[in-house]
Amino acid sequence: MSVIGTRPANRLSLLAAAFVIARRDFQAVLFSRSFFFFLLGPLFPLLIAGLAGGVGEKMNASVRQPQLGVALPATEVDALIGAQHALSVQLGDAVPQLLVLKRLGAQEAFDPRAALTPGVHADVAAVLTGTLQRPVLTGTRGQIEQWRGPVGLLAAAAIQGVPGPPPTVVLQGTVSSGASDRKGQMLTAQAAQTLLFLLTMLLAGMVLSNLVEEKGNKVIEILAAAIPMDAVFLGKLFAMLGVSFVGIAVWGSTAGLFTLATGGAAGGQIAALPTPAIGWPALFALGVIYFAMAYLLIGSVFLAIGSLAATVREVQTLSMPATMMQLVVFFLASYAMTQPGGRAETFAVIFPFSSPYAMLARAAQQPGLGQHVLAIGWQALCVMVMVRAGSRMFRKRVMKSGPSGVKRKGLFARLRRRRA
Repeated sequence: MSVIGTRPANRLSLLAAAFVIARRDFQAVLFSRSFFFFLLGPLFPLLIAGLAGGVGEKMNASVRQPQLGVALPATEVDALIGAQHALSVQLGDAVPQLLVLKRLGAQEAFDPRAALTPGVHADVAAVLTGTLQRPVLTGTRGQIEQWRGPVGLLAAAAIQGVPGPPPTVVLQGTVSSGASDRKGQMLTAQAAQTLLFLLTMLLAGMVLSNLVEEKGNKVIEILAAAIPMDAVFLGKLFAMLGVSFVGIAVWGSTAGLFTLATGGAAGGQIAALPTPAIGWPALFALGVIYFAMAYLLIGSVFLAIGSLAATVREVQTLSMPATMMQLVVFFLASYAMTQPGGRAETFAVIFPFSSPYAMLARAAQQPGLGQHVLAIGWQALCVMVMVRAGSRMFRKRVMKSGPSGVKRKGLFARLRRRRA
């Protein structure tokens, strides 16, 4: 009796048992021969990334067109707007869209560089000041050179009938504008989202395959007889997360060494990405955290699916909807990225499975870390709920065996006796 009484005291706690399972699975996967072939997996997502580049070009084309900010005397603003409407019918998109920044009074000054500060007017690519007889166009060098002709036509059409020579547009170049920075940061956000999605899609399937293999050879029953099923669930989930980080570290180191060996030519595309709003170090740190959150969420779903399946064929059938939902979540987050502040972005930030993708894109486009602290807290709460719910289903389904069947048999036997 003393031996029986001491067994619960010697039993491992939930976290300790989960750590044992995690260490066992981590070492078993990491030192297996198949892990080498697993490291070759990114070759296929690279092909997908190349195809996604074409979709990205279409996405960039759907971004709102840059606008020409206008800060002119009040009497000239209306004339310019009328000329813009008239020329748009003839020239279409060649005529820039106007955004009235201010109607100036007599002797009132306006600083166009302040309007081009990133974050002030996100879609303003250049600012028109001065007068219609002597317009001054301020913006990035490439943008104002492109708009020199259309702005000259607008000014000439606005002062039609006024005697004097045609207006000459004066150019004032700046380093950047809000519109150019926004477009560049959106490119960085798109690249970060795509990388996070590819890594999650590639690595989350390991959880499912590991569980199905151990269900087939009855190892899972031996583990469940020794430790709680919740610990088995948590251990497998975090073990595969650790293996994923090892794979990412290997791929990242290989890419870095290859870039150094080629003199930096291989990293030209990455180096050409504009600096994100929060900076590269913070974006990389948030990327690691958001990957962990996305992996744990989808991994808990895959483990729950694995507990429902008895064969590999059933796993493939049941996991297909979850895989398709991952694609839907990714497209939702990509669309929300182009609608900052809209309902789509708000929903993508709140919905747990799309929140890591949406928040990583927001990190590239908006400064400030406070919103990410709240988002990570919300995602961690959702991870806890999903892990708890998944472990309950895991415990009920994986070990659904003898005792329940005996109880059913006894129940039917009693019913038959009563009828007799």
